[in-house]
This record gives sequence, C-alpha cells and structure tokens, in this order.
Amino acid sequence: MFAGFGRPQETNERFRFLLDQGQTGLSVAFDMPTLYGYDTDDPRAFGEFGTCGVAVSSLADMETLFHGIRLDGITTSMTINAPAAIIWAMYLALAEKQGASLDKIGGTIQNDILKEYMAQNEYIFPPQPSMRLVTDTVEFAARHVPRWNPISISGYHIREAGSNAVQELAFTLADGFEYVRHAQERGLNVDDFAPRLSFFFNVHNNFFEEIGKFRAARRIWAQEMRDTFGATDSRSHKLRFHAQTSGQSLTAQQPDNNVVRVSLQALAAVLGGCQSLHTNSKDEAWALPSEEAALQALRTQQIIAHETGVTDTVDPLGGSYFVEVMTNQMEEGSYDYFRRIEDVGGVVPALESGFLQREIAEAAYIYQMEEDRKERITVGVNEYNTGEEADIPLLRVDREGERLQIEGINEVRRIRDNRDVAEKLRALESAARGNENLMPPLIEAVKSYATLGEMMDVFRGVFGEYEPSWAF
Repeated sequence: MFAGFGRPQETNERFRFLLDQGQTGLSVAFDMPTLYGYDTDDPRAFGEFGTCGVAVSSLADMETLFHGIRLDGITTSMTINAPAAIIWAMYLALAEKQGASLDKIGGTIQNDILKEYMAQNEYIFPPQPSMRLVTDTVEFAARHVPRWNPISISGYHIREAGSNAVQELAFTLADGFEYVRHAQERGLNVDDFAPRLSFFFNVHNNFFEEIGKFRAARRIWAQEMRDTFGATDSRSHKLRFHAQTSGQSLTAQQPDNNVVRVSLQALAAVLGGCQSLHTNSKDEAWALPSEEAALQALRTQQIIAHETGVTDTVDPLGGSYFVEVMTNQMEEGSYDYFRRIEDVGGVVPALESGFLQREIAEAAYIYQMEEDRKERITVGVNEYNTGEEADIPLLRVDREGERLQIEGINEVRRIRDNRDVAEKLRALESAARGNENLMPPLIEAVKSYATLGEMMDVFRGVFGEYEPSWAF
C-alpha cells in the first residue's frame, strides 16, 4: 500500500500499522519538494511540505522513516524519479548502517524518467543526462544490489494523464525498450540486468480491456526481449508488474462507490497476472487516505487473495474468446504505435517533439467529450447524482510539522562535518562532469549528510534544467 505524508516520524507510524495488519512490503510516497529535489526549507517548497507524501531531505530523515524496520527483512518500493539515484543512495547507506549486506536488499525505485517528459512532468534535467543517471542505477544494481529493481517502467502516470489503454501499453513498453538499449550501449549484458526490470501499470474501469492489456504486455515484452535484444535467460523474458487501481476514476461524489470501483479494478489486475498490487482508498479524490480508508483498501486485496480462489491458477481467463480478442487488439495497437514512434526518430525525439504528449492530450479530450455527452457513464457524477455532499474524515497535514521538519534539517547541518560535506560534493561534481558511474560518489555524499537539495544543485549546475521546446 502506497503510503507517505508529513514528517518521517508520522509515515513510520503508518508503515508499522500496515505491517502489523499483514502487509508484506512497503511503498513510499514522497512529497512534492522531495520529488523535485528540494529540501523542505527551500523557498520554492513553501506550502508544499508533506501534502502528497513524506519529506526526505537527508540520510537523517531516511533513518527516521525506517526506524525499527530492518531493511533486509522487507522489500521497499520508492516512487521517485528525477532524484531517484540520490534517494536510493540514502536507502543503501541506511542498509549499510543497519549492518545489512547490499546483496540481500530487495525493492524497487520507480526511476522512470521518460514517462515524466510525456505525462507527470516531474523531470528536472534534459533527457540525455537523465538517461545517464538511470543507466548508472541499472549498472550499479546489476553489479552490487542484485535483488533490486532499478527501474519500475511506468504506464500508470501515462494513463492518469489521459491516455487510453493502448497508448498506456505502447508508450510504457517503448520506454522499456529504450532503457534496455541504453544499458546495452553502456556495455551491460542484457541477461545481467533485464531480469530486474519491473513494470507499473494502471488498472482502469473496462474490466476485460484491462486484462487483455496485461496479457498483451507480457507477450510483447517476451517476444522483443528474445528476438530484438537477444536475451537468452528466460527470466529476461518475463514482464513482472505492479498494478495500482485508477486514481483518475475515483470520484469526489459518493465516495463509497469508490470501494466498488477499486474492488473490480483490483480483480482485473489479479486476473491479468500482476505480481503486486496497490488498492486506492475511497477518500483519495479528496485527500491522502485516512487510516480507516487505507485499512479497508488493504482488506480488499486480502479478500481477493484469500477468499475468491482466483489465484489458484495462472491466466484463468486464457482461452476466452473475448479476452483473446482484446489481447490481440492491444498487441496490434501497440505495434502500430511502435512504428509511428520509430518514424519520428525514437522515444526521445518523440518526447522532444511533443508527439507522445499530443497523442495523450487527444485521448483525454475524447474521453471527456464522451463523459459530457453521457456516452460514458460515471455513476454519481454524470448520472445517478443525488446532490448530497460527501461527509468523510480527511487526513490533513499539520503545518506545525513543516516547522519541525525545517528545524530537523537545520540541526543536521549544524552537527555534521561541513568540510567533509563540501569535499564530497566537489567529488560528486567532478564525477558528474566525467563519465564514471555516479552511484558511488552519491553514496559517499549521502553518508556525510549532504542534503537532497545540495546534491541536486550539483547536478543542476552540471546538467542544467530542461525546458521543452514544443507546444500544443
């Protein structure tokens, strides 16, 4: 279950609650300043502290976030992109402080920068240095952290931005192929890193379409890894994916209806073969989930897992005429998009020219027009609306927490060895201007208690910040 809000102390409490309720792994949501590589006390971060996740500005925050939790006893997913290498370095440094061996640490960093340019817009650096950072993490994981998934290639945000199912599938897999190409160009053997690539898909409302999407994804990935990229290890052919129920489909009106939506979406994900699952809480159209709503969402997963029997066999809908037709249509639509992307020069040129962004925007417009004309019904919104206002408890971030978080950052800066920090940041800058893998100097800078913002400012100075040149 995706969790994170406010201070690390508060999120640690939620983590412990979820583990006590039977959750088997942790999934960290970071707040907006962290996602953009700013410390909480940065003037540009004012007012954004903790509102969509937890604030992590230094190794000290990471220590608090996982206080009392052994990192070699769980797996952790961290949804972070442009600053992913730095946040991962903090996690690995903490694991070492706990006495854990890096080859025993398991988990995932999202680290999918390509979809940021087309969908979520949390990019910072231009595409080429951003791809260098991603490839550095892939290389470091393959050599030192073999149980870690260094990229979670994500269609979720593409769908949330307004794409249709075919676009979500095609653009996600195209991104995946691009990461494989960059790693191979680095000199990595495909079978040394491909088994640890993972995927993250959305689960929307069209039940059978979603199942067909997941089945097509596995088929396309296996074929391309084998025939195009020369992978011979069967593990490289497997598309392992996490699924999350659709945030875009949650309604602020009649929020109890969201429990039903999430249940059906979760069932589609399981029938489609997901390896892990996040079920959204009913109140997330309003705010971060309350403890009660988060528990209800977790119980939805557990009922599907333990009471329905749908996990008793692999691909339970395989052979169904309709499901097979949907699977074939998804595959054909994806290959058509692969050809169109190649026609504009590949994924990065397709992003830089705005081709992919325009395709998503057009699909979003079509979807909204269908809603407005009531060709697509959303219960409680454009039909069956009672006009009643929702009355649900909302989790709100305490502004006092922002003050305490800033005090904590200032205390870290006061007690650390600032000469050592300056030395480590100079070494990081030198490495960034060269060609070496940036993970080792990042880990050293993290151990000196350099802050996220300080390390990101080094990269901003070397790589610059990206400004798109295209327009709708």
